[in-house]
Amino acid sequence: MANPWKIAGAPASSLRRTVIVRLTDSDGMTAIGEAAPSSLYGESVAGVLAAFAQRVDPRQLSFADVAAGMDYLSTIHDLPMAARCALNVAMLDGAARRAGLPLHRFLGLDFKEDHHVTSFSIGIDAPELVRRKVLEASGFPVLKLKIGDRQDHENLASLRSVAPRKPVRVDANEGWSNKEEALRGLEWLARDGRIQFVEQPLHRSASTADLGWLKERSPLPLFADESCHTVRDIPRCAECFHGINVKLVKTGGVSMAYETLQAARKAGLKTMIGCMIETSVLITAAAHLAALTDYLDIDGNLLITNDPFAGVTARGGLLSFSGATETHGLRISPR
Repeated sequence: MANPWKIAGAPASSLRRTVIVRLTDSDGMTAIGEAAPSSLYGESVAGVLAAFAQRVDPRQLSFADVAAGMDYLSTIHDLPMAARCALNVAMLDGAARRAGLPLHRFLGLDFKEDHHVTSFSIGIDAPELVRRKVLEASGFPVLKLKIGDRQDHENLASLRSVAPRKPVRVDANEGWSNKEEALRGLEWLARDGRIQFVEQPLHRSASTADLGWLKERSPLPLFADESCHTVRDIPRCAECFHGINVKLVKTGGVSMAYETLQAARKAGLKTMIGCMIETSVLITAAAHLAALTDYLDIDGNLLITNDPFAGVTARGGLLSFSGATETHGLRISPR
């Protein structure tokens, strides 16, 4: 990590581990995917590696029939979603390469250069360090502030001391304990005047009644993160939130992320793609879905110092493939 990373309910960390997977077809074509398992969902790097070594038969995976490969993965009991994600991304990378198309075109989507904007995330920290991080992120037009700490008020004030007018998204990461506390926090944030929305104010186990109560009274739009994993969660999210945050590691890859985003839009929800701490493999895979979103928060690769891959860039927050050396598939290359 470029800086120790902390969110509500978790200790600060200077190191995150992900798993890179390569699939090679019989003719030597190689494709790439990534798993970024989260302990929040009971997953680990060790669990992903064990699944690959002991439970997944790569001969059942195909660049020619991604759907059949995903059907096979669905038969593996308790396969970590992060592992499913890595294999789905790799199969789609190979399929798009075979078709001679970038992944977004293979999926029937457009990608507008220098149009899609990602926010830059500021983790929980001491107020003086929050101020320094905001200064370092001065080139990004939108910030995302993590809250859920006793110094939340001081941290927002530190952010505003150097970025008084910049739009900010707030992520509570389930940090408020009940709906009344959450409403007080939302009312405080609304007084700032430039908060775009707030993610996951209550724990994912909160009742539909409590979340609906909060949605009805909230002065700011509410987005589901931990409460939204796949398309199956969309009906409840439509009751309880104004929007959703889709992450490839939660959905199990690009295929389900695509389906979830489409269903959310049909349900009248705003859509966003987010990320974990990831390399450019997963960040770039997510960027290919940008056309299905209202907001983007895919900056995990910008928060690390040793990204081994190059893909989509985010200079000034604007996503671009203009510098990519690869033209097909994910458009990823090793550094």
